[in-house]
Amino acid sequence: MANHNHLIASKLTQQVSCLESIAALLDDELNAIASKRGEGLKSIAQQKISLLQQIQTIDKEVQKLSVNNDSKDDDVTALIKQVNSLLAECKKKNDVNAHAAHQAQLSVKQLKDILIGSPSSMTYDQGGSVVQGDKTIVHNLKA
Repeated sequence: MANHNHLIASKLTQQVSCLESIAALLDDELNAIASKRGEGLKSIAQQKISLLQQIQTIDKEVQKLSVNNDSKDDDVTALIKQVNSLLAECKKKNDVNAHAAHQAQLSVKQLKDILIGSPSSMTYDQGGSVVQGDKTIVHNLKA
């Protein structure tokens, strides 16, 4: 049984390492979104997919080992708590990144609407009053 616990602890340690790597990638992803550097996002996404696949594989291995193991080990219990904590942290960071990406997309859409003179675009005149659908920005543009 001690051998099973040792194998499970080893697999859980691998999961912790993968989750820590994903957390770091999520930080990099947020920085790329905030600084509007889209070129790095594709690489980050590929790395995240690879790490998630590793985590799924390790999780299946842990499940197989756990079926044959009735004894509980304090180290294994602590590692399970750490995995769950890191997983919750990664989910939260992923939600923040999704919201930031959505906000960035809205910002770009609003800018595009203003530049092309979309009727739903909102601009301001010299007095600071709101002007809806003013297409003079586009018509007077000489580029």
